[in-house]
Amino acid sequence: MKVAVVGATGLVGSKMLQVLAERNFPVTELIPVASERSVGKEVEFKGKKYKVVGMKDGIAAKPAVAIFSAGGGTSLEWAPQFAAAGIKVIDNSSAWRMDPTKKLVVPEVNADVLTADDFIIANPNCSTIQMVVALMPLHLKYKIKRVVVSTYQSVTGTGKKAVDQLFNERKGIEGEMAYKYQIDLNVIPQIDVFLDNGYTKEEIKMVKETCKIMKDDSIRVTATTVRIPVVGGHSESVNVEFENEFVLSEVKDLLSKAPGVIVQNDDTSQLYPMPLWAHEKDEVFVGRLRRDETQEKTLNMWIVSDNLRKGAATNAVQIAEYMLSEGLL
Repeated sequence: MKVAVVGATGLVGSKMLQVLAERNFPVTELIPVASERSVGKEVEFKGKKYKVVGMKDGIAAKPAVAIFSAGGGTSLEWAPQFAAAGIKVIDNSSAWRMDPTKKLVVPEVNADVLTADDFIIANPNCSTIQMVVALMPLHLKYKIKRVVVSTYQSVTGTGKKAVDQLFNERKGIEGEMAYKYQIDLNVIPQIDVFLDNGYTKEEIKMVKETCKIMKDDSIRVTATTVRIPVVGGHSESVNVEFENEFVLSEVKDLLSKAPGVIVQNDDTSQLYPMPLWAHEKDEVFVGRLRRDETQEKTLNMWIVSDNLRKGAATNAVQIAEYMLSEGLL
C-alpha cells in the first residue's frame, strides 16, 4: 500500500511517520510530500531514507491514502486534487472540519459514518478529540445537556517555533517568537485569533466540532482555551451536565471500559492524569472524577492526552486503519 504524508517535514508530519511505523500500518511505499522549499530533503521511515517530493509528484505517485498535515490553505488547494485522482485524503487541518459534505471522525466515537464515497475526511481539533473520546460513553448512558471546558494546552500545538521559544526563554536565549508574549513562567489565555463575539477560533472549534462528531446539536458547549508552558500534551477541566442522573461508580466503570480511555482516579495515592504521563501515549487519560456539588446531575472531570499523537497523528492513522479494515481503502 502506497501512503503519502503531506507536510512530512513538520512537527505533526514527523509524528505521523513515527506513528505509522509504531502501529505497523502496512506501508509498502512511503511518499513524503512537502512544500517546494523542502523538496529533495530526506526523511527516515523504518530505518530507510526517503526523498521529499512536491505536491504534483505526490499525486502522480498514486498513493492509496494521503495523510495531510500542511495547514488549512494547502489542504483547501491540494486535497481536492488528490481526491480527484482517486486518492483518499485524511486531513489534519481545520479546512474541511465544518464542511457539511465532509466527515469529521474520531474512530472510537463515530467511525461508522465513513463510506467508500468519502475521499476527504477531516481530523478534528486536538482539544476536541480527547474530550469527545471521554464524553461519548457518558453521553450514550446519561445524555449530555451542557459542557463547560477550560483547556491547558501544550506549546507543541502551535508547532516547532513555539517549542523553540519556550526552551530559548528557559535558557535566557533571544530568538523567534511564536507568541506575542513570553510563554515560560506564564499562561496565555488566547489560542488562535479572536472573533467578533470575544471567543477565539479555537474555542468555537471545540463548540461546533463536539456537536458534529457526537451527532447531537442539542449539546451546549462553552470553552476557554489557554496555552501553558508544557510539551507533553493538552489538559482539560470539563464540567458536564447530564439530562439523567448518574452514579459515580458507574461513571468510572463506563470510562474504564471505553475504547481509548485510561482512568487514573485514585485520591489516596494522588493518581491523576498529567501531560508528563500522557506524553508519547495514544490513549486519553481521565481522572479527578467528582460530582459538582452546586448543581444536580453534573460531573467534574480532568482529561489529558498527547496532542501530537491522539490529538493529531494517531487519530489520523486510526482513521486509515479503520478504512483499511472496512475495505474503504
